Amino acid sequence: MIKALSPAKVNLHLTVLRKREDGYHDLATLMQKVSLCDEMTFSPLPGGIIIKCPGSSLPEDEGNIVFRAAKAFFSYTAYKKGITITIKKKIPLASGLGGGSSNAATALLVLNEMTGSGCSGEELLQIGKTLGADVPFFIYRKTAAWATGIGDRLQEAPDLPKLWFLLVNPGFPLSTKTIYDGLNLRLTKEPINYSIPRFDIRPEINLIKGLKNDLEEVTLTLHPFLDQLKEFLLSCGALGSLMSGSGPTVFGIFETEKQARKAKGALIRKRWEKLGIYVAHSL
Repeated sequence: MIKALSPAKVNLHLTVLRKREDGYHDLATLMQKVSLCDEMTFSPLPGGIIIKCPGSSLPEDEGNIVFRAAKAFFSYTAYKKGITITIKKKIPLASGLGGGSSNAATALLVLNEMTGSGCSGEELLQIGKTLGADVPFFIYRKTAAWATGIGDRLQEAPDLPKLWFLLVNPGFPLSTKTIYDGLNLRLTKEPINYSIPRFDIRPEINLIKGLKNDLEEVTLTLHPFLDQLKEFLLSCGALGSLMSGSGPTVFGIFETEKQARKAKGALIRKRWEKLGIYVAHSL
C-alpha cells in the first residue's frame, strides 16, 4: 500500500490567447501548487481497477478521471495486474483548483513507482495530456510553472516568493466548458505573439500587479457574489485577490499565515452560507 498527497493549484495569471479549430483554447497561465491536498491510497490487486471515493459524490467508474488515468497507464505499459485507489477528497469539486487533474497525475506517478514500469517524465506527460489540460502541470516536478498551448507546454517559474492564500469556495460548481464558451472568442489561425511576464526583480510586488484571469469576465458576470468575496478579502488585508481557473473559487494572497487566518475568522463571522474556506501556502 502507498499513500500520497494530491495538491490543489491556483492560477496566478491566466490569459486566453485564442480559440483553436479543435475546440480547445490556447492560453498562458501561471500555476502554483498549494498545500490543500486530497489524500490517496493505492493497494495492489490481482486484476482490475477499483476506485473508492468515500464521502464524495464522485463517480467510481470510468466517469472518474482517476479510473481513466489508471486504465491509460496499464494500457501504455501492458501491466496485467490491478489496483484499488481510494480518494479522500479535501479539495472541493469543480472549484477551479484542479483537484481531479491532480488526482489523475498523482495516480500516474504512483502507479509508475508501484509497478516499476520506469516510464520517463515525458512519457507520463504524454499520457496525462490525453486526460485533461491541467494534468501535465501536476506531473511536472516543479511546484510553479507557466503553461502555454492548451496547458501542455510547461516552463518552470523559479522566481516566485512563498505565498499564503485564503481560498474561498462559494459552494456551487461551475462548468469549465460553459465559462470558456462564454468568452465568444473568434476562431483564428493567426500566430501568437505573447511574452511571459517575469517577476524576478521585485517578485512580491510584480506578482500582485500581474494577477489576471480573463475568465473572470464571464464568471463574475454570471455570479456577482464572487466579486463581493474578492472585495471582502481585499478589505481584510489581502495584497491581491483573483479567481482561480474557471472558478468559482477565489483567493486572497497574504504576507503571513496569521493574516490569512485572521481574514478567515472575519469571513466566518459574515455567516455567508456554504462557503468552503481554506488557509494554504505555496509548495
